[in-house]
Amino acid sequence: MTLKAGQSRLETKYNELKIQTMKQKTGLAAALLMTTLLTTGCGADRNAKDAQAENFQWHIDRFDDINVLRYRVPDFDSLTPRQKQFIYYLGQAALCGRDILYDQNCKYNLPVRRTLEAIYTTYDGDKTTDQWLAFEKYLKKVWFANGVHHHYSGDKFTPEFSAEYFDTLLAATPADKFGDIQGTLLDTVKAVIFDPTIYPKRVDQTAGVDMIAASACNYYNGVTQQEAEAFYTALTDTTDRQPVSYGLNSQLVKGADGKIVERVWSADGMYGPAIREIVKWLERAAAVADTPEQEAYTRTLIDYYKTGDLKRFDDYNVAWVQDTKSTVDYVNGFIENYGDPLGYKASWESTVNFKNLEATKTTQIISDNAQWFEDHSPIDPRYRKPQVKGVSAKVITVAMLGGDCYPATPIGINLPNADWIRRDHGSKSVTIANITAAYDAAAAGNGFAEEFILRPEDRELRAKWGTVGNNLHTDLHECLGHASGQLAEGVRGDELKNYGSTLEEARADLFALYYMNDPKLVELGVIPTLDVAKAEYNNYMMNGLMTQLTRIEPGKNIEEAHMRNRALIAGWVYERGKADRVVEFVTEAGKTYVVVNDYDKLRELFGELLREIQRIKSEGDFKAGMELVERYGVKVDPTLHSEVLKRYAALNIAPYSGFVNPRYVPVLDEAGAMTDVRIEYPTDYVDQMLTYSSEYSFLPNRN
Repeated sequence: MTLKAGQSRLETKYNELKIQTMKQKTGLAAALLMTTLLTTGCGADRNAKDAQAENFQWHIDRFDDINVLRYRVPDFDSLTPRQKQFIYYLGQAALCGRDILYDQNCKYNLPVRRTLEAIYTTYDGDKTTDQWLAFEKYLKKVWFANGVHHHYSGDKFTPEFSAEYFDTLLAATPADKFGDIQGTLLDTVKAVIFDPTIYPKRVDQTAGVDMIAASACNYYNGVTQQEAEAFYTALTDTTDRQPVSYGLNSQLVKGADGKIVERVWSADGMYGPAIREIVKWLERAAAVADTPEQEAYTRTLIDYYKTGDLKRFDDYNVAWVQDTKSTVDYVNGFIENYGDPLGYKASWESTVNFKNLEATKTTQIISDNAQWFEDHSPIDPRYRKPQVKGVSAKVITVAMLGGDCYPATPIGINLPNADWIRRDHGSKSVTIANITAAYDAAAAGNGFAEEFILRPEDRELRAKWGTVGNNLHTDLHECLGHASGQLAEGVRGDELKNYGSTLEEARADLFALYYMNDPKLVELGVIPTLDVAKAEYNNYMMNGLMTQLTRIEPGKNIEEAHMRNRALIAGWVYERGKADRVVEFVTEAGKTYVVVNDYDKLRELFGELLREIQRIKSEGDFKAGMELVERYGVKVDPTLHSEVLKRYAALNIAPYSGFVNPRYVPVLDEAGAMTDVRIEYPTDYVDQMLTYSSEYSFLPNRN
């Protein structure tokens, strides 16, 4: 296949499909077209199964601490052909930014991945040895984490194969398969893989260190933490009521002349080759958008990608958040700043989705009553929003995951992140129903409840109301929690620095936890009984105090923002309620359990902590925020940790899960026009990863 200059392999394949179709003028056209479709797109249709079949296969791979699952896309066929086409184009855009995330996570991730893939796809030796199987597992982990650091803990992977064995694999691979990964760059690849002192953590937020120097993420080059903070502080105008998110879409670098500048991520700037591909598919998507308004803001997003102008990104977000009518929706851009230890720069991500109309009825009730929840919040009245604007919530079916949402994905999203847009225009909140359904189906009967929940009545609550409670928590967290509260006059919103993400997640969690046990939810018909809250309270406290430790390696502290948030909340309320035994640790038969004794008092404690964390955010009180996180959200009890790991290991449950994407195949008429889109469900994780590397890899090894 000839690849024309400036044309992706995917584009070539798409055009060849059109040519093939236009040539088919005989009665065999339909059959020949189907054959063509089945052999294009993301590889051949290997073992794909009908998602509606009773024997739908949720689990497709397991390695290390990872389960790889599939998710179904129910009701896709009920969409119009135009909506399916919109999803197809947006899905292509979602996949075209994959390389960006790899490079953002660490500047050597792309050459590492490509070196490993070159070996994997050409090796014809013994693939049953322990060394080869360890090599294969390492590659699978790199794919899953979008780099050499664990997707959740941020710790660098330790290869279980030897450097000597790796050298034999390199020697057995034709040199031309490595492209320009030769000489010193190949030496660096080997060092990154095997030397534990090189880039040991993707994000290091340890108090007292230079977090830029200690972190492997590729958001800064040649600058210190102090220099970076000074650079962005100088840009900030505290009187600006609508500030752009400075630093969101750039790498900050110091040149040879000592001058500090930004390398902006745009079509003609850093990451240009990948961004131009994203733009190409967004332009096609804009032409078949659900509404004229959706077409307009999609073109604004395109303009932002072309120029890198953050004001245009704000314009896009304002228009996007106001669109509550479109059935199909998407996220595409540099969005979340968890991967930057300083909280300025955003990783690239994308999702494509459509509204679950029936399930959205409940979230609509919540969003319609947003002002009531805000007015009755236990926070200081000065920090309540006097007028809640533009809060919308819906339950969605995700159709494609990309960037920092793939393979691991959130189950709920609330955007935009800019405080002033939330204040003046509102926010969109989504709960991803088909992802939670996949998690529930895959976890059925795994023995977790029997091992970690002491009281039979609590296990019954979990069985009856656990899924409802978890989904409601997500709805309240995303729709109301993130959208609640306001900053004091003169507070910018970035004063909490490296603790900002943890405290923001804690604020949203506490808002959800506080209101879950409010009779108002029963009155509104959101839930039938407050037993839903009891089930979620039991689960949250058990997870925050104990079972989330399964995700931490022995001897490590808690690093990830969401885990710190849960530990902070659970640890604080446990300590405050200890005298009244609101929550307690109970030991029985040598095993430790977390038991909630007083749900109403626990709710009061959630409210007290919410009040304080909202104050911290509203006033930009860095010192108080730091003390909360460091005291309750970071340290791990080694004795309890050891016990939890041992008990969890006996269940043989992987603590992390992620997904392969469906495959969307265009159906073309004889003139080459797309008339429909067909969905398939791949069952091969390795095949999808190799296909994505082949079809959606646009960046050079050095960016």
